[in-house]
Amino acid sequence: MNPPPANSELAYRRILLKLSGEALMGERDFGIEPDVIRRVALEIGEVVAAGAQVGLVIGGGNIFRGIALAPVGLHRTTADQMGMLATVMNALAMQDVLEREGVAVRVMSALAMPELCETLERRRAVQHLQRGRVVLFAGGTGNPYFTTDSAASLRGIEIDAELVLKATKVDGVYSADPLGNPAAVRYTRLTFNEVLEQQLSVMDTAAFVLCREQNLPLRVFDMNKPGALMRILRGENEGTLIEGGENP
Repeated sequence: MNPPPANSELAYRRILLKLSGEALMGERDFGIEPDVIRRVALEIGEVVAAGAQVGLVIGGGNIFRGIALAPVGLHRTTADQMGMLATVMNALAMQDVLEREGVAVRVMSALAMPELCETLERRRAVQHLQRGRVVLFAGGTGNPYFTTDSAASLRGIEIDAELVLKATKVDGVYSADPLGNPAAVRYTRLTFNEVLEQQLSVMDTAAFVLCREQNLPLRVFDMNKPGALMRILRGENEGTLIEGGENP
C-alpha cells in the first residue's frame, strides 16, 4: 500500500503513543470495553489518514498486573512475563479493531511469537511506519523488571519518534493528584529537570530519564477527550508538554 500523503498542517510526523491497559476497560473491572477500543482506533486512524506515522505501546493492566501478585509469592520474573503476555493480547485486539476500521497495522513483539505476530526488529518497524502502517509494540521491553512506560520510551527512541505521548485519565501533569485535591494546578509546559526536582507523577523514573537523556519530548494528555490526539499532532497546546530547556 502507498503511505498517506504528508500533511503540512501536522507539527509531528512520527509519534509513539503509550496507552495503559486500564484505559481499554471503560467502566468494566476487567478486560476490554468494545466501544472504548473502537473509539481509540478511530482517533488513531484519523491521524494516520492525515499523514502521521504512529507507533503504539499498550500496557496489560486490564488483563494482568504482575506487580500486584509478586508480593504474595509469585516470583517477580514470572509475574512480569505474564504481564508481557497480556500486552500481546491487547495488541492483537487493537490490531483487529484497527483493521476493521481500514487502518493498516502490524504487531511486533519483543517476545518471539511467529505464529501470532512479527518479532521486533527496528529497521522493519521503521519500514512499516514509512509505509503508513501503525506499529503495535507488544511484549514490553522483553525483559522483566521494566514497565511498559520504559518500553514506550525505548521504542520511541528506536524509531526516531518526534514525540512520546502518554495517555492518562487526566488532562496533563498537576502539582498534586487532581482527583483528591481540587486545588491542584495543571502545568502546560515543564522541563525534564523540573519534573524530577518537584517529584511530579508522569511515568516511572527509568522511562522518564530515557526520554530526558535522548532529549525526546513527552506530552501527557487525556485520550478520553475527543479529538485530543489530532489537536496535539497539529501543534495545539493539549495536556502538558515536557521537554528540555528552561521555561520562559
